[in-house]
Amino acid sequence: MLRIGITGGIGSGKSVVSKIFESLGFTVFNSDLEAQKIINNDVEVRRELITVFGMEIYTEKGLNRELLAQQIFSDNSLREAVNKIVHPRVREAFDLLCLSDSNSLIFNEAAILIETGTYKEFDKILLITANLECRIQRVMNRDLISREQVESRIDNQWSDDKKRDFSDSEIKNDDSQSLLIQVENFIDQFISV
Repeated sequence: MLRIGITGGIGSGKSVVSKIFESLGFTVFNSDLEAQKIINNDVEVRRELITVFGMEIYTEKGLNRELLAQQIFSDNSLREAVNKIVHPRVREAFDLLCLSDSNSLIFNEAAILIETGTYKEFDKILLITANLECRIQRVMNRDLISREQVESRIDNQWSDDKKRDFSDSEIKNDDSQSLLIQVENFIDQFISV
């Protein structure tokens, strides 16, 4: 089994590419969704986050995502604190999935695989990219936030150029090329038909 990390900046379209892999029968582990489950359901994680951020980090509905985003995108030390609390548990969940999955390729979608050094745990890293304006518009529409908020989040992430140095392949998700063809070409590197 090859463990393949799918990464890219906010709004690049990682989830769209992941859905294509899933539609072709491959397992895709979504680190962000797993982190959300852990943050809302793991009692120890909740306790640790409350210690860092205070009781207001949770509401009766679960994590106060807006407050967390405001905090971690304006303070690198808080972002690192959250990563240290949540990421090891997400990695454990992915490792358990790998033990039970029979696919020859298993994918893990995560925005900050490279930045955290987690990319070293994968056989291949697939970078998803899109032009900046396309990314900004996608996130504004998806999250209903301002251009300035999106730009602030992008500014807190590594650039595509920096991520390319750690990536084995790249898929461009900006309508300049067919996504399906790019995904099939990627898969063809590892699976003979």
